[in-house]
Amino acid sequence: MTALAHAALDQLTELLGSRCLTDAESAARYGVDWTKVWAPAPCAVVLPETAEEVQQIVEIANEHGLPLVPSGGRTGLSAAAVAADGELVVAFDRMNKILDFNEYDRAVTVQPGVVTQQLQEFAEQQGLFYPVDFASTGSSQIGGNINTNAGGIKVIRYGMTRDWISGLKVVTGRGDLLDLNKGLIKNATGYDLRHLFIGSEGTLGFVVEATVRLTRAPRDLTALVLGAPGFREVMKVLHAFQKDIDLTAFEFFSDKAMGHVLQHGVAAPFDTECPFYCLLEFEQLSEQVGERAMEIFEHCVEQGWVLDGVMSQSLGQLRQLWQLRERISESIAPHTPYKNDISVTISKVPDFVEDVDKVVQDAYPDFEIVWFGHIGDGNMHLNILKPADLAKEEFFQRCGEVSKWVFEIVARYNGSISAEHGVGMTKKPYLGYSRSEEDIDAMKAIKAVFDPNNIMNPGKLFDV
Repeated sequence: MTALAHAALDQLTELLGSRCLTDAESAARYGVDWTKVWAPAPCAVVLPETAEEVQQIVEIANEHGLPLVPSGGRTGLSAAAVAADGELVVAFDRMNKILDFNEYDRAVTVQPGVVTQQLQEFAEQQGLFYPVDFASTGSSQIGGNINTNAGGIKVIRYGMTRDWISGLKVVTGRGDLLDLNKGLIKNATGYDLRHLFIGSEGTLGFVVEATVRLTRAPRDLTALVLGAPGFREVMKVLHAFQKDIDLTAFEFFSDKAMGHVLQHGVAAPFDTECPFYCLLEFEQLSEQVGERAMEIFEHCVEQGWVLDGVMSQSLGQLRQLWQLRERISESIAPHTPYKNDISVTISKVPDFVEDVDKVVQDAYPDFEIVWFGHIGDGNMHLNILKPADLAKEEFFQRCGEVSKWVFEIVARYNGSISAEHGVGMTKKPYLGYSRSEEDIDAMKAIKAVFDPNNIMNPGKLFDV
């Protein structure tokens, strides 16, 4: 540790006392996310409790040239929250309060360390609903959700995190506290700086407070799981249902994904084995809606787009059907999956999947490919499973070659190399496949305005 870092830690200890942690256990706990590729090596961890403390931390960091890395629930998959090079980790676990709620505005103001599930449960207690939902809601934090513009399983109906943030307070890399948009629905007063910080991965500043919109809770949710003979038929099913029914979710997964889930004790939805499956959900607000859903299902069967299917008849059955989709990641985890989170416009999905599948299978026929994702918004998760007899280091090296080929296809389809997991360090070398040099130069210029000394999560998203 440098003399400057020691001096900074002396000031931080004076400011925060026992909330400035320098032990190895804390470094290992707070310095990583779910990527597990880089070893944690922060110089220390601090746990502020107020926005003013965050400002003081940033001022000390600027004085000593100490880089800062934000840490939320540490559930990220892009290494955006990894401190691998002596940075100071700013963990928001202690800033976990719900500060205010207004029933007329349907808005709740929270600190960044509030866990996503905590916000969902609070909304439910008010008779309302926070719709951004994904596998890590029990541990991810709102600040992290905002920094990555988290999506999940309800995007087809409710959009991304960005669509639910009506106000932000942020501490910039200069140490300024900005109060952005102030919870307003309509505000035509120039640049909406709030949206620069959403999805910025902590590279411009740190979220210290957020005003989040809520909505009415969905009623009488019903799910259908359908088996299809091919991916193009899955897309035809999506189109058929969307013409008449407002879907709250439309997920897909391959037969290989289904196989792994069934091995983990989830019951098969029906006996017919199919190459692809889709799970769609909607509000059955009347008998007519349910009857129309069955008519569309029967039409899909007649057209040969669906081989078999089942519809939930109770809340318990709804939850059971969702297990088929929600437990995929858990079931493939023992196989050391190499994950890619990619997206294209919905109309291009079938051709895109075919192109990617062919490239990977041709190059590595011994690799098992597991597809699943939020097909209703064009977001697919490509998972390549490690053969049991292949060393992890060699597997990831070979998958790195795969990523380049996949991202070349992404670029050809004008897609995104990261639909919802962010860029961080894992996708940073490939950012040029989705963003032009002019785009990246503009982002660097914006960063220089808010973070002139490059102390805010340096080395993430891009290098300056």
